[in-house]
Amino acid sequence: MLDNASPPGPPTRAATIEDVAQHAGVSKAAVSKVIRDAYGVSDQMRERVTASIAALDYRPRVAARAMRGSTATIGVQLPQVDNEFFTRILTGIVQELNASAYQLIIAPMADPVSGTAALESLYDRQVDGIIAVAPAVPQAWLEGLARRVPLVQVGQHDHPQHYDVVVGDDDAGARLVMEHLFDSGHTRIVHVTNDERILVEPRTDPHPRRLRVYESMMRERGLEPDVIRIDSSDHDTRHTVNDLLDRATPPTALFAGHDSLALSALEVSAERGVDAAEFAVVGYDDVPIASHPLIGLSTVDQHGQEMGATAAQLLLERIGGRQDAQRRVFSPALRVRATSGSAPAVRRTES
Repeated sequence: MLDNASPPGPPTRAATIEDVAQHAGVSKAAVSKVIRDAYGVSDQMRERVTASIAALDYRPRVAARAMRGSTATIGVQLPQVDNEFFTRILTGIVQELNASAYQLIIAPMADPVSGTAALESLYDRQVDGIIAVAPAVPQAWLEGLARRVPLVQVGQHDHPQHYDVVVGDDDAGARLVMEHLFDSGHTRIVHVTNDERILVEPRTDPHPRRLRVYESMMRERGLEPDVIRIDSSDHDTRHTVNDLLDRATPPTALFAGHDSLALSALEVSAERGVDAAEFAVVGYDDVPIASHPLIGLSTVDQHGQEMGATAAQLLLERIGGRQDAQRRVFSPALRVRATSGSAPAVRRTES
């Protein structure tokens, strides 16, 4: 299920606090005061030492922790608190850390465009490490944060140098969905997904990858892709699905970019009396409600709980001193349930 990236080359000698002091032309005590954000440090001194830390790529977290002692806390940054897939990740983190002495501080992302504020707030609390689910944060920014505090990113296709990544194979997951729908006889397949054009890092986000696979597999079969990009509101999803079903020739299947979209589509279908035989729905994430017998949502299981546990394991290793970047990729599994059957027979009016 897991795939480790090959290790990087031999590391160079890490800069020490003595190197920073010499580079900045100050004492070790002055550097330690800046690291600890101690009272009485002048702005000029802080700027000089901070510039030297950046120039030498110094990682002050080890020295800082030795001086102030561990806070026995780990920060977890989440884009949303009402998303059940993120809850699964969090459950895995909690279970993995239960046997440790660490307590969690959870910081939801307040800004839908940027998650840096939540991460900065965790760092300011002097947590011993951070697990981030940060789709709205550039990789370059995370690299800077990871030089100061142990960091693991979950769910993004980053290839970092200073932090670890736990991610699902979104290309494989999207192929599983499309192969299932094609094998069931569907050709009029619509893909409803988040709008990747507003993303900070679309190249590392999972949704554009699923979109590319959908478009490629449709075109390989001589079919025209049908993509609907929406915002995150439930109203917009419901409006979109109603419009789809009102078409003169509606799609027979919907591939939803995530389960929240799929569940909204099922709600609209049920209200209109449209069943899976007429309109198949497949989601992505396998949130807990998806397997409820009254719902039976076909979806892709990313193994969110295991991803969270793995992220916690990697973070503990980083806190323990490991510095090489690790990348763990989880292979997804398609859970076929009641919402995706064979394509309906072609109506006479369409012939």
